[in-house]
Amino acid sequence: MIYWGKTIVAIPPGETIKERLEVLGMSQREFACRMDMSEKHICKLIAGDVLLTPETALRLEFVLDIEARFWLGLEADYREDLARAKAENDMAADIEYMKKLPYAEMARLGWLPKKTKPEDKVFSLRSFFGVVLLPHAEHHIAEAACRRLGNSEKSDYALMAWLRQAQRLSSNIETDNIHIAGIKKILPHLKKMTMEKPEDFLPELKELLAKCGIAFVLVEHLEGSFLHGASFYNGGKIVLGMTMRCRENGIFWFSLFHELAHIVLGHIRQGGTTKEDEDAADAWAEEHLIDVKKYASFVAKNDFSKSAIQAFAEKCGISAGIVVGRLQKNEYIKYSQFNSLKTRYDFPQAVPAA
Repeated sequence: MIYWGKTIVAIPPGETIKERLEVLGMSQREFACRMDMSEKHICKLIAGDVLLTPETALRLEFVLDIEARFWLGLEADYREDLARAKAENDMAADIEYMKKLPYAEMARLGWLPKKTKPEDKVFSLRSFFGVVLLPHAEHHIAEAACRRLGNSEKSDYALMAWLRQAQRLSSNIETDNIHIAGIKKILPHLKKMTMEKPEDFLPELKELLAKCGIAFVLVEHLEGSFLHGASFYNGGKIVLGMTMRCRENGIFWFSLFHELAHIVLGHIRQGGTTKEDEDAADAWAEEHLIDVKKYASFVAKNDFSKSAIQAFAEKCGISAGIVVGRLQKNEYIKYSQFNSLKTRYDFPQAVPAA
């Protein structure tokens, strides 16, 4: 079959065989008999669907009176042209696909080299994702459980890039074997960290999660991803990635516990999460950040003064900012109230190795 590329046309040796048969006035049935091959194989040979082997070339030399090296040369040229033509078409398709990805922002963040030619951008993206063709990178989305505040076609491509960067950053992080049951044991330690600064709690957080088989990474935010965090398997470990967009401590810790919930509840590696999964992860995060009975008792008193909030947070052993966020979400206080109790994190560019 003749295959058309953008600038290259791959013509199989079968086209020359057909021309020779016409000159000789020989039918394909007679030709198959003379070649001692089935008609089906001859059809595939003429179409270029099977390799023209040295043995076949020798048979052609006897039957068509043209040297074997000629046929082998045609076959080699065809296979090379076919590969080049397919590469041209693949490149054209990937250039269109590349336009959907946030290349400029990825380059600004240092994930990719700055390039101007579309072909160079495609090569960089193929290397970044570790794929031959860019659409193959989409499997990252299906495998991950993530918390994001919106969804669109643009956000899917941003998410795809973000997940790959999280995977790349996690590749050199050593972890113990995956130990899901160990996650609940470290929750009291995590709650204490809510009252610390990032430079103090990040190394310990990474170490504690690594002992549970979880590689923790902080990744720069990609515009349009609507993402707070994500979790997914990567070989023999789980990657839990958080976006640096989560600078408010209440959002950071709720998102972290939300991702831990996905891991504990078995939501990852199931082809994406459902609304029910996300609701269940939210409920788990709320329950394990603030004791349900203590919270119910606190709101029943209907005292939402600053001092009462601080006293309750201290009693629970968590940051007051987390309590404020919960009260705002549950509409016990306005979103404009007590935001001074929240802490805004100044994240380092990378989480130091444990």
